[in-house]
Amino acid sequence: MVHQYKNNGYNIVLDVNSGAIHVVDDVSYDVISLFEAHTKEEIVAELKNQYKEEEIKEAYDEVEELKEAKELFTPDEYEDYITEFKQRKTVVKALCLHIAHDCNLACRYCFAEEGEYHGRRALMSYEVGKAALDFLIANSGSRRNLEVDFFGGEPTLNFQVVKDLVKYGREQEKIHNKNFRFTLTTNGVLLDDDIMEFANKEMSNVVLSIDGRKEVNDYMRPFRGGQGSYDVIVPKFKKFADSRNQNNYYVRGTFTHHNLDFSKDVLHLADLGFKQISVEPVVAQETDDYAIRKEDLPQLFEEYDKLAAEMVRRHKEGNDFNFFHFMIDLEGGPCVAKRLSGCGSGTEYLAVTPWGDLYPCHQFVGNEKFLLGNVTEGIKNTEIRDEFKSCNVYAKEKCKSCFARFYCSGGCAANSYNFHGHINDVYEVGCELEKKRVECAIMIKAALADETN
Repeated sequence: MVHQYKNNGYNIVLDVNSGAIHVVDDVSYDVISLFEAHTKEEIVAELKNQYKEEEIKEAYDEVEELKEAKELFTPDEYEDYITEFKQRKTVVKALCLHIAHDCNLACRYCFAEEGEYHGRRALMSYEVGKAALDFLIANSGSRRNLEVDFFGGEPTLNFQVVKDLVKYGREQEKIHNKNFRFTLTTNGVLLDDDIMEFANKEMSNVVLSIDGRKEVNDYMRPFRGGQGSYDVIVPKFKKFADSRNQNNYYVRGTFTHHNLDFSKDVLHLADLGFKQISVEPVVAQETDDYAIRKEDLPQLFEEYDKLAAEMVRRHKEGNDFNFFHFMIDLEGGPCVAKRLSGCGSGTEYLAVTPWGDLYPCHQFVGNEKFLLGNVTEGIKNTEIRDEFKSCNVYAKEKCKSCFARFYCSGGCAANSYNFHGHINDVYEVGCELEKKRVECAIMIKAALADETN
Protein backbone atom coordinates (compact mmCIF):
# COMPACT_ATOMS: atom_id res chain seq x y z
CA MET A 1 0.00 0.00 0.00
CA VAL A 2 1.21 3.49 -0.90
CA HIS A 3 -0.15 6.79 0.42
CA GLN A 4 0.53 10.02 -1.50
CA TYR A 5 -0.21 13.58 -0.47
CA LYS A 6 1.02 17.16 -0.88
CA ASN A 7 1.75 19.38 2.10
CA ASN A 8 3.54 22.71 2.48
CA GLY A 9 5.11 22.43 -0.99
CA TYR A 10 6.30 18.82 -0.61
CA ASN A 11 5.19 15.81 -2.65
CA ILE A 12 5.27 12.99 -0.12
CA VAL A 13 4.94 9.26 -0.74
CA LEU A 14 4.63 6.82 2.15
CA ASP A 15 5.12 3.11 1.57
CA VAL A 16 2.87 1.84 4.34
CA ASN A 17 4.23 -1.66 4.89
CA SER A 18 7.94 -0.82 4.83
CA GLY A 19 7.60 2.61 6.43
CA ALA A 20 9.80 4.12 3.71
CA ILE A 21 9.09 7.77 2.94
CA HIS A 22 10.00 9.52 -0.29
CA VAL A 23 9.89 13.21 -1.15
CA VAL A 24 9.62 13.32 -4.94
CA ASP A 25 9.26 15.69 -7.88
CA ASP A 26 6.00 16.17 -9.78
CA VAL A 27 6.67 13.65 -12.51
CA SER A 28 7.62 10.88 -10.06
CA TYR A 29 4.58 11.69 -7.93
CA ASP A 30 2.26 11.26 -10.90
CA VAL A 31 4.03 8.12 -12.13
CA ILE A 32 3.66 6.52 -8.69
CA SER A 33 -0.06 7.27 -8.67
CA LEU A 34 -0.46 5.29 -11.92
CA PHE A 35 2.20 2.65 -11.40
CA GLU A 36 0.23 -0.29 -10.01
CA ALA A 37 -2.65 -0.19 -12.47
CA HIS A 38 -0.83 0.72 -15.71
CA THR A 39 2.06 -0.39 -17.90
CA LYS A 40 5.03 1.81 -18.63
CA GLU A 41 3.67 2.59 -22.08
CA GLU A 42 0.25 3.50 -20.70
CA ILE A 43 1.79 5.84 -18.14
CA VAL A 44 3.90 7.56 -20.80
CA ALA A 45 0.79 8.05 -22.92
CA GLU A 46 -1.17 9.39 -19.94
CA LEU A 47 1.46 11.93 -18.85
CA LYS A 48 3.16 12.94 -22.12
CA ASN A 49 1.24 16.21 -22.33
CA GLN A 50 2.59 17.25 -18.90
CA TYR A 51 6.19 16.02 -18.96
CA LYS A 52 8.92 15.01 -21.37
CA GLU A 53 8.84 11.36 -22.39
CA GLU A 54 12.39 10.80 -21.17
CA GLU A 55 11.49 12.19 -17.74
CA ILE A 56 8.49 9.89 -17.45
CA LYS A 57 10.50 6.81 -18.43
CA GLU A 58 13.32 7.72 -16.06
CA ALA A 59 10.85 8.21 -13.20
CA TYR A 60 9.19 4.88 -13.99
CA ASP A 61 12.53 3.06 -13.91
CA GLU A 62 13.37 4.65 -10.56
CA VAL A 63 10.03 3.55 -9.13
CA GLU A 64 10.68 0.00 -10.33
CA GLU A 65 14.07 0.05 -8.59
CA LEU A 66 12.45 1.20 -5.36
CA LYS A 67 9.87 -1.56 -5.63
CA GLU A 68 12.61 -4.18 -6.09
CA ALA A 69 14.43 -2.71 -3.10
CA LYS A 70 11.21 -3.08 -1.04
CA GLU A 71 10.87 0.64 -0.50
CA LEU A 72 7.70 1.06 -2.57
CA PHE A 73 4.63 -1.15 -3.07
CA THR A 74 5.94 -3.66 -0.57
CA PRO A 75 3.70 -6.56 0.51
CA ASP A 76 2.23 -6.74 3.99
CA GLU A 77 4.40 -9.14 5.95
CA TYR A 78 2.80 -8.40 9.31
CA GLU A 79 -0.54 -10.07 8.67
CA ASP A 80 1.16 -13.49 8.59
CA TYR A 81 2.62 -12.66 11.99
CA ILE A 82 -0.76 -12.11 13.59
CA THR A 83 -1.40 -15.72 14.71
CA GLU A 84 1.94 -15.77 16.50
CA PHE A 85 1.18 -12.29 17.83
CA LYS A 86 -2.08 -13.42 19.45
CA GLN A 87 -0.31 -16.32 21.14
CA ARG A 88 2.54 -14.21 22.51
CA LYS A 89 3.18 -14.30 26.23
CA THR A 90 2.41 -10.96 27.81
CA VAL A 91 3.46 -9.55 31.15
CA VAL A 92 2.22 -6.54 33.08
CA LYS A 93 4.70 -3.72 32.72
CA ALA A 94 2.76 -0.57 33.59
CA LEU A 95 0.13 0.56 36.08
CA CYS A 96 -1.99 3.69 36.24
CA LEU A 97 -2.53 4.21 39.98
CA HIS A 98 -5.69 6.18 40.72
CA ILE A 99 -4.16 7.68 43.79
CA ALA A 100 -7.17 9.99 44.27
CA HIS A 101 -10.74 9.68 43.05
CA ASP A 102 -11.26 13.31 43.88
CA CYS A 103 -10.37 16.63 42.29
CA ASN A 104 -10.19 20.33 43.13
CA LEU A 105 -11.29 21.39 39.63
CA ALA A 106 -14.55 20.84 37.75
CA CYS A 107 -13.42 20.44 34.14
CA ARG A 108 -16.42 20.41 31.82
CA TYR A 109 -15.18 17.53 29.64
CA CYS A 110 -13.87 15.31 32.45
CA PHE A 111 -14.62 11.64 31.73
CA ALA A 112 -13.84 10.93 35.39
CA GLU A 113 -16.75 13.06 36.68
CA GLU A 114 -14.54 15.37 38.76
CA GLY A 115 -12.50 12.38 39.86
CA GLU A 116 -15.31 10.09 40.98
CA TYR A 117 -15.27 7.70 37.97
CA HIS A 118 -18.98 6.85 38.19
CA GLY A 119 -18.49 5.84 41.79
CA ARG A 120 -17.46 7.43 45.05
CA ARG A 121 -14.78 9.86 46.12
CA ALA A 122 -11.84 8.05 47.67
CA LEU A 123 -8.12 8.27 48.27
CA MET A 124 -5.84 5.28 47.75
CA SER A 125 -4.30 4.01 50.95
CA TYR A 126 -0.63 3.15 51.25
CA GLU A 127 -1.59 -0.50 51.79
CA VAL A 128 -3.51 -0.70 48.50
CA GLY A 129 -0.75 1.10 46.63
CA LYS A 130 1.86 -1.22 48.11
CA ALA A 131 -0.20 -4.24 47.03
CA ALA A 132 -0.41 -2.74 43.54
CA LEU A 133 3.36 -2.45 43.27
CA ASP A 134 3.73 -6.00 44.57
CA PHE A 135 1.23 -7.16 41.93
CA LEU A 136 3.21 -5.39 39.21
CA ILE A 137 6.50 -6.94 40.30
CA ALA A 138 4.96 -10.40 40.58
CA ASN A 139 3.35 -10.21 37.14
CA SER A 140 6.18 -8.53 35.24
CA GLY A 141 8.12 -11.71 34.49
CA SER A 142 11.71 -11.06 33.47
CA ARG A 143 10.97 -7.49 32.39
CA ARG A 144 13.17 -5.14 34.38
CA ASN A 145 11.82 -1.67 33.48
CA LEU A 146 8.36 -0.98 34.91
CA GLU A 147 6.17 2.13 34.75
CA VAL A 148 3.80 3.58 37.32
CA ASP A 149 1.74 6.71 36.68
CA PHE A 150 0.24 8.52 39.65
CA PHE A 151 -3.12 9.63 38.31
CA GLY A 152 -6.48 10.90 39.46
CA GLY A 153 -8.66 12.86 39.89
CA GLU A 154 -5.85 14.94 41.24
CA PRO A 155 -2.98 12.91 42.78
CA THR A 156 -1.51 15.80 44.75
CA LEU A 157 -4.58 15.57 47.01
CA ASN A 158 -2.95 12.38 48.31
CA PHE A 159 0.69 13.24 47.85
CA GLN A 160 2.05 11.74 51.06
CA VAL A 161 0.94 8.33 49.81
CA VAL A 162 2.64 9.08 46.47
CA LYS A 163 5.88 9.77 48.34
CA ASP A 164 5.54 6.67 50.49
CA LEU A 165 4.88 4.45 47.48
CA VAL A 166 7.88 5.81 45.61
CA LYS A 167 10.03 5.04 48.62
CA TYR A 168 8.62 1.51 48.78
CA GLY A 169 9.18 1.05 45.05
CA ARG A 170 12.82 2.11 45.32
CA GLU A 171 13.33 -0.44 48.09
CA GLN A 172 11.79 -3.20 45.95
CA GLU A 173 13.94 -2.32 42.94
CA LYS A 174 17.04 -3.59 44.71
CA ILE A 175 15.36 -6.75 45.99
CA HIS A 176 13.78 -7.83 42.68
CA ASN A 177 16.21 -6.31 40.16
CA LYS A 178 13.55 -3.98 38.78
CA ASN A 179 13.66 -0.35 37.72
CA PHE A 180 10.60 1.84 38.32
CA ARG A 181 9.84 4.76 36.06
CA PHE A 182 7.40 6.91 38.01
CA THR A 183 5.30 9.62 36.36
CA LEU A 184 2.79 12.15 37.63
CA THR A 185 -0.25 13.83 36.05
CA THR A 186 -1.43 16.99 37.80
CA ASN A 187 -3.64 20.03 37.32
CA GLY A 188 -1.07 22.11 39.21
CA VAL A 189 -3.38 23.73 41.75
CA LEU A 190 -1.46 22.32 44.72
CA LEU A 191 2.01 22.44 43.19
CA ASP A 192 4.52 23.91 45.61
CA ASP A 193 8.27 23.83 46.07
CA ASP A 194 8.19 20.56 48.04
CA ILE A 195 6.17 18.73 45.38
CA MET A 196 8.36 20.13 42.61
CA GLU A 197 11.53 19.10 44.42
CA PHE A 198 10.25 15.59 45.01
CA ALA A 199 9.00 15.24 41.43
CA ASN A 200 12.31 16.45 40.02
CA LYS A 201 14.10 13.81 42.04
CA GLU A 202 11.75 10.86 41.47
CA MET A 203 9.42 11.44 38.49
CA SER A 204 10.73 10.50 35.05
CA ASN A 205 7.98 12.53 33.43
CA VAL A 206 5.30 14.95 34.61
CA VAL A 207 2.12 15.90 32.75
CA LEU A 208 0.85 19.41 33.53
CA SER A 209 -2.77 19.98 32.52
CA ILE A 210 -3.64 23.29 30.86
CA ASP A 211 -5.78 23.97 27.79
CA GLY A 212 -3.98 27.00 26.35
CA ARG A 213 -5.17 30.61 26.24
CA LYS A 214 -6.59 32.01 29.46
CA GLU A 215 -10.17 32.30 28.16
CA VAL A 216 -10.10 28.76 26.75
CA ASN A 217 -8.58 27.20 29.85
CA ASP A 218 -10.78 29.05 32.31
CA TYR A 219 -13.99 28.12 30.49
CA MET A 220 -13.20 24.39 30.35
CA ARG A 221 -11.08 23.97 33.51
CA PRO A 222 -12.70 26.03 36.29
CA PHE A 223 -12.73 25.51 40.02
CA ARG A 224 -15.97 24.16 41.43
CA GLY A 225 -17.00 27.69 42.31
CA GLY A 226 -16.69 28.69 38.66
CA GLN A 227 -13.52 30.80 38.85
CA GLY A 228 -10.75 30.07 36.35
CA SER A 229 -7.56 28.16 37.09
CA TYR A 230 -5.19 29.76 34.52
CA ASP A 231 -3.72 32.48 36.76
CA VAL A 232 -3.15 29.96 39.56
CA ILE A 233 -1.32 27.33 37.53
CA VAL A 234 0.66 29.18 34.83
CA PRO A 235 3.35 30.66 37.12
CA LYS A 236 3.79 27.27 38.79
CA PHE A 237 3.99 25.42 35.49
CA LYS A 238 6.56 27.84 34.09
CA LYS A 239 8.70 27.50 37.22
CA PHE A 240 8.33 23.71 37.18
CA ALA A 241 9.20 23.34 33.48
CA ASP A 242 12.28 25.51 33.92
CA SER A 243 13.32 23.52 36.98
CA ARG A 244 13.31 20.41 34.74
CA ASN A 245 15.40 22.23 32.12
CA GLN A 246 12.41 22.13 29.76
CA ASN A 247 12.68 18.34 29.48
CA ASN A 248 10.81 15.29 30.78
CA TYR A 249 7.42 16.95 31.09
CA TYR A 250 4.44 17.95 28.96
CA VAL A 251 1.94 20.73 29.25
CA ARG A 252 -1.10 18.84 28.07
CA GLY A 253 -4.31 20.43 26.90
CA THR A 254 -7.60 19.39 25.36
CA PHE A 255 -9.27 21.30 22.55
CA THR A 256 -13.02 21.16 21.95
CA HIS A 257 -15.70 22.45 19.57
CA HIS A 258 -15.41 25.76 21.44
CA ASN A 259 -11.79 26.36 20.34
CA LEU A 260 -11.43 24.83 16.89
CA ASP A 261 -8.63 27.37 16.33
CA PHE A 262 -6.55 25.27 18.72
CA SER A 263 -3.24 26.02 16.98
CA LYS A 264 -3.45 29.39 18.75
CA ASP A 265 -3.52 27.54 22.07
CA VAL A 266 -0.47 25.47 21.13
CA LEU A 267 1.42 28.59 20.07
CA HIS A 268 0.26 30.45 23.17
CA LEU A 269 1.84 27.76 25.31
CA ALA A 270 4.99 27.89 23.20
CA ASP A 271 5.12 31.67 23.57
CA LEU A 272 4.91 31.24 27.34
CA GLY A 273 8.20 29.35 27.05
CA PHE A 274 7.03 25.74 27.20
CA LYS A 275 9.06 23.42 24.96
CA GLN A 276 7.10 20.16 25.42
CA ILE A 277 3.47 20.56 24.39
CA SER A 278 0.54 18.23 23.81
CA VAL A 279 -2.90 19.58 22.91
CA GLU A 280 -5.35 16.84 21.97
CA PRO A 281 -8.94 16.67 20.67
CA VAL A 282 -11.68 16.02 23.20
CA VAL A 283 -13.47 12.70 22.86
CA ALA A 284 -17.16 13.18 23.58
CA GLN A 285 -20.58 12.18 22.34
CA GLU A 286 -22.31 14.51 19.87
CA THR A 287 -24.88 15.36 22.51
CA ASP A 288 -22.16 17.27 24.39
CA ASP A 289 -21.96 20.87 23.23
CA TYR A 290 -18.16 20.78 23.28
CA ALA A 291 -17.81 17.59 21.19
CA ILE A 292 -15.77 17.54 17.97
CA ARG A 293 -18.04 16.83 15.01
CA LYS A 294 -17.38 15.62 11.48
CA GLU A 295 -18.23 19.07 10.11
CA ASP A 296 -15.39 20.49 12.26
CA LEU A 297 -12.76 18.37 10.49
CA PRO A 298 -11.90 20.70 7.56
CA GLN A 299 -11.09 23.54 9.94
CA LEU A 300 -9.09 21.24 12.21
CA PHE A 301 -7.10 19.94 9.24
CA GLU A 302 -6.20 23.55 8.40
CA GLU A 303 -5.18 24.14 12.00
CA TYR A 304 -2.79 21.17 11.95
CA ASP A 305 -1.34 22.36 8.64
CA LYS A 306 -0.84 25.88 10.02
CA LEU A 307 0.77 24.53 13.17
CA ALA A 308 3.15 22.26 11.24
CA ALA A 309 4.23 25.08 8.92
CA GLU A 310 4.76 27.41 11.88
CA MET A 311 6.87 24.79 13.65
CA VAL A 312 9.09 24.53 10.57
CA ARG A 313 9.40 28.31 10.48
CA ARG A 314 10.29 28.54 14.16
CA HIS A 315 12.85 25.78 13.76
CA LYS A 316 14.64 27.86 11.15
CA GLU A 317 14.69 30.72 13.66
CA GLY A 318 16.11 28.49 16.39
CA ASN A 319 12.92 28.72 18.42
CA ASP A 320 11.85 25.06 18.42
CA PHE A 321 9.28 23.33 20.57
CA ASN A 322 7.98 19.77 20.49
CA PHE A 323 4.36 18.96 19.76
CA PHE A 324 3.55 15.46 20.99
CA HIS A 325 1.34 14.40 18.09
CA PHE A 326 3.93 15.42 15.51
CA MET A 327 6.70 13.37 17.11
CA ILE A 328 7.36 10.35 14.88
CA ASP A 329 10.47 8.18 14.81
CA LEU A 330 10.91 7.31 11.13
CA GLU A 331 14.11 5.33 11.59
CA GLY A 332 13.44 3.18 14.66
CA GLY A 333 10.11 3.53 16.36
CA PRO A 334 8.05 0.93 18.23
CA CYS A 335 8.54 -2.81 17.85
CA VAL A 336 6.17 -4.84 15.68
CA ALA A 337 3.97 -5.87 18.62
CA LYS A 338 3.57 -2.24 19.66
CA ARG A 339 2.75 -1.16 16.11
CA LEU A 340 0.05 -3.82 15.91
CA SER A 341 -1.56 -3.47 19.33
CA GLY A 342 -0.81 0.02 20.65
CA CYS A 343 -0.79 0.88 24.35
CA GLY A 344 -1.26 -2.67 25.65
CA SER A 345 -4.34 -1.80 27.69
CA GLY A 346 -5.94 -4.79 29.37
CA THR A 347 -2.80 -6.89 29.13
CA GLU A 348 0.48 -5.03 29.68
CA TYR A 349 -1.05 -1.83 31.04
CA LEU A 350 -3.73 -1.73 33.77
CA ALA A 351 -5.48 0.86 35.90
CA VAL A 352 -5.88 0.46 39.67
CA THR A 353 -8.72 2.10 41.63
CA PRO A 354 -8.22 3.51 45.15
CA TRP A 355 -9.59 0.24 46.57
CA GLY A 356 -7.40 -1.96 44.38
CA ASP A 357 -9.67 -3.07 41.54
CA LEU A 358 -8.02 -3.66 38.16
CA TYR A 359 -9.37 -2.31 34.87
CA PRO A 360 -7.93 -2.33 31.32
CA CYS A 361 -7.16 1.41 31.52
CA HIS A 362 -8.32 4.56 33.28
CA GLN A 363 -11.12 5.14 30.74
CA PHE A 364 -12.80 1.83 31.63
CA VAL A 365 -12.73 2.42 35.38
CA GLY A 366 -16.23 2.26 36.84
CA ASN A 367 -17.62 0.02 34.09
CA GLU A 368 -18.10 -3.27 35.93
CA LYS A 369 -18.15 -5.23 32.67
CA PHE A 370 -14.42 -4.53 32.41
CA LEU A 371 -13.48 -5.32 36.01
CA LEU A 372 -10.49 -7.67 35.64
CA GLY A 373 -9.78 -8.48 39.28
CA ASN A 374 -7.88 -6.78 42.08
CA VAL A 375 -4.33 -6.29 43.23
CA THR A 376 -4.50 -8.88 46.01
CA GLU A 377 -6.09 -11.75 44.07
CA GLY A 378 -4.83 -10.87 40.60
CA ILE A 379 -6.68 -11.05 37.29
CA LYS A 380 -9.84 -13.16 37.51
CA ASN A 381 -11.68 -12.06 34.37
CA THR A 382 -9.34 -13.71 31.87
CA GLU A 383 -11.96 -13.53 29.12
CA ILE A 384 -11.78 -9.74 29.02
CA ARG A 385 -7.98 -9.86 29.21
CA ASP A 386 -7.85 -12.26 26.26
CA GLU A 387 -10.22 -10.03 24.30
CA PHE A 388 -7.80 -7.13 24.73
CA LYS A 389 -4.88 -9.38 23.89
CA SER A 390 -6.47 -10.10 20.52
CA CYS A 391 -7.16 -6.43 19.82
CA ASN A 392 -4.91 -5.28 16.96
CA VAL A 393 -4.98 -3.50 13.61
CA TYR A 394 -5.92 -6.69 11.77
CA ALA A 395 -8.86 -7.35 14.08
CA LYS A 396 -10.32 -3.99 13.03
CA GLU A 397 -11.79 -4.05 9.54
CA LYS A 398 -11.53 -0.28 9.13
CA CYS A 399 -7.79 -0.35 9.86
CA LYS A 400 -6.88 -2.77 7.09
CA SER A 401 -7.04 -0.14 4.36
CA CYS A 402 -5.71 2.77 6.42
CA PHE A 403 -2.24 4.17 5.71
CA ALA A 404 -1.78 5.32 9.33
CA ARG A 405 -2.46 1.98 10.99
CA PHE A 406 1.14 1.31 12.01
CA TYR A 407 1.42 4.78 13.56
CA CYS A 408 -1.78 4.75 15.66
CA SER A 409 -1.80 0.95 16.14
CA GLY A 410 -5.55 0.80 15.67
CA GLY A 411 -6.45 3.67 17.94
CA CYS A 412 -7.98 3.68 21.41
CA ALA A 413 -9.96 0.65 22.59
CA ALA A 414 -11.96 2.79 25.02
CA ASN A 415 -13.00 5.20 22.27
CA SER A 416 -14.07 2.26 20.13
CA TYR A 417 -16.16 0.84 22.95
CA ASN A 418 -17.74 4.17 23.86
CA PHE A 419 -18.84 4.86 20.28
CA HIS A 420 -19.59 1.36 18.99
CA GLY A 421 -20.06 -0.91 22.00
CA HIS A 422 -16.97 -3.08 21.41
CA ILE A 423 -13.22 -2.61 21.33
CA ASN A 424 -12.52 -3.83 17.78
CA ASP A 425 -13.88 -0.82 15.96
CA VAL A 426 -12.59 2.73 15.59
CA TYR A 427 -13.63 6.25 16.56
CA GLU A 428 -13.96 7.77 13.09
CA VAL A 429 -13.43 11.43 13.98
CA GLY A 430 -10.31 10.49 15.92
CA CYS A 431 -9.07 8.46 12.95
CA GLU A 432 -9.37 11.38 10.56
CA LEU A 433 -7.46 13.64 12.93
CA GLU A 434 -4.78 11.01 13.48
CA LYS A 435 -4.24 10.62 9.73
CA LYS A 436 -3.83 14.37 9.38
CA ARG A 437 -1.34 14.47 12.25
CA VAL A 438 0.73 11.69 10.67
CA GLU A 439 0.83 13.60 7.37
CA CYS A 440 1.95 16.79 9.11
CA ALA A 441 4.56 14.97 11.17
CA ILE A 442 6.09 13.43 8.08
CA MET A 443 6.08 16.80 6.31
CA ILE A 444 8.01 18.33 9.20
CA LYS A 445 10.59 15.57 8.95
CA ALA A 446 10.86 16.20 5.21
CA ALA A 447 11.32 19.93 5.75
CA LEU A 448 14.02 19.43 8.37
CA ALA A 449 15.83 16.92 6.13
CA ASP A 450 15.58 19.36 3.22
CA GLU A 451 17.14 22.04 5.37
CA THR A 452 20.22 19.90 6.09
CA ASN A 453 20.77 18.84 2.45
